[in-house]
Amino acid sequence: MTDTALPGAAAGRATDLLGHPRQLWMLFMTEFWERFAFYGMRWALTLYIVAQFFGGDASGQAEASRTYGAYLALVYATAIFGGYVADRVIGYQRSILLGAAITVAGLFAITIPDKQIFLLGLAFVIVGNGLFKPNISTMVGKLYAADDPRRDRGFTIFYMGINAGALVAPLLTGWLASEITDTPMVQNYKIVFMATGVGMIVSLLWFWFGRRDLGDIGRPPPERKGVMPLIAVIVGAAIAVPIIYLLLSRVGAGPLQYVLSALFVGLAVMLLVEALREGAVSRDKVIAMLVLFTFNILFWCFFEQAGSSFNFLAENIVDRDFGGWEFPVGWFQSVNPAGIVILAPVVAVIWGMLANMKAEPSIPRKFGLGLMGNALGFLVLMYALANLVSDNGQIPFWPLALCYVLQTTGELCLSPIGLSMVTKLAPLKYVGLAMGGWFLSTAIGNNLSGIFAAGVSGETGLTVASALSGFTFSFYLLLGAGVVLFLAAPLIQKLMHGVK
Repeated sequence: MTDTALPGAAAGRATDLLGHPRQLWMLFMTEFWERFAFYGMRWALTLYIVAQFFGGDASGQAEASRTYGAYLALVYATAIFGGYVADRVIGYQRSILLGAAITVAGLFAITIPDKQIFLLGLAFVIVGNGLFKPNISTMVGKLYAADDPRRDRGFTIFYMGINAGALVAPLLTGWLASEITDTPMVQNYKIVFMATGVGMIVSLLWFWFGRRDLGDIGRPPPERKGVMPLIAVIVGAAIAVPIIYLLLSRVGAGPLQYVLSALFVGLAVMLLVEALREGAVSRDKVIAMLVLFTFNILFWCFFEQAGSSFNFLAENIVDRDFGGWEFPVGWFQSVNPAGIVILAPVVAVIWGMLANMKAEPSIPRKFGLGLMGNALGFLVLMYALANLVSDNGQIPFWPLALCYVLQTTGELCLSPIGLSMVTKLAPLKYVGLAMGGWFLSTAIGNNLSGIFAAGVSGETGLTVASALSGFTFSFYLLLGAGVVLFLAAPLIQKLMHGVK
């Protein structure tokens, strides 16, 4: 191990492990267990809603998709407030711990088979995740100097932690739902939710004991170290939970889109005003960041079909029979994170090799490649739905699996690069808020994903014809956007003033 400069770290604790600050690995495992909790229950949500609240009738797919999209949207939208709270009120460490505790309460609440309590539990998960998610990502950036060439690779390693948790969670919870008891499937989903609650407790404890190694990184400024700022945030969270509940239960995905769009405009104005105070270079960087946020919306609108239309496709239209053994629906959700765990080191090496050759694609071009990779996944499904449907109305197993792999290559070109991009382009005083803006753009895409999936399912549920029509539209829109961004990359790169 060798000493490395780590701003704010306690003396003697700023050491490298495997070429990166050792605190990265603690954050890696904290995020692993939080993502275990998130993805362990995510795959089951739409299926549970249809089974529990619609008696298994396919007519419930549209509402389940809209609820799922709104839930995901609010999970990411609240990140804007969580980032601000950490930046300005209680610091990153306290925000992460409080968010984890609130999420635990929500995950156990959704096991209760009452629709209103279920939605209230989701509201707890949303508020907790808003305090947790943007701030642990921001803390990764704080481990590196602004010009540290290891920064992108550090975020890629961290992204592997996210996806390692996402890989294990559906495998375990999918098995629990299928095998652990002889009760109806709708009952087994509750076991899934309990297991994810346990995973979130592990995440909380891991960070609680590991944070001592962070020193002053992520702690609040001296004037905010007392108990009163923390109490104020707890009160704010208590007020936020019923508001989120009302958005889920009374407002719905359509009107929510207007709320999210207004938040996005307000955030953009705040970032631009602060950037103008810092000067023309900062202004240009924020403009470039906001342009890429817009393309991020499009990416996640279609990528997040995984928990809605792709789930119903897997359950009803994909042939999952392997000689009498049926492949669990939830296990499809592990294909994407498995691809990331396998491919992320490969992609990191490729970026490093291209950087040494002075040929690494710019951030905007990486985003363009991400959109095109997402598009190719839909192209495979288009082919299968048009040419490979059997007499019993099903397509083979492999097109959906391959779709997830192709989407994964797109995700690796966009998502970890986006996290790193925010820490480089954001105004210095508002890095946490800008990270919240990144997740807000993801939130808008997620809400649109639910609206789109509901349209694909229609009033009677997903069919081969409706899936083919919807996925064809997805392919052409993603491909066109990717090509446009790839061609416009030099103009956006100019606004970034040398940031790579």
